[in-house]
Amino acid sequence: RRSSSRAAALLRLAAVTIGRSDTALGAFYRRLSARIGKQKAVTATARKIAVLFYNAIRHGMTYQDQGAAAYDERHRQRVLSNLQRRAKTLGFALAPIPETAAVS
Repeated sequence: RRSSSRAAALLRLAAVTIGRSDTALGAFYRRLSARIGKQKAVTATARKIAVLFYNAIRHGMTYQDQGAAAYDERHRQRVLSNLQRRAKTLGFALAPIPETAAVS
């Protein structure tokens, strides 16, 4: 993709590469690319990398990757809490399926 900034081009390249890794950023990229497309996912992941880089340089923060499994679990919990809140506003309550019924 054409860019006037070499830094933007390098961040996009890093985003595409990290999309194939088993990290939280890789899981973020894959989830977005499935939903909104590859180009927008590359841009969003590049921005996320840039923010992490800025915070590391400016504030001395360190980045500790939790892995793709931890990211997927956090995303699942966030989706579940949003569904529960939405059901509650509509006057419903969500209940988990019993284990014996889930297998059948």
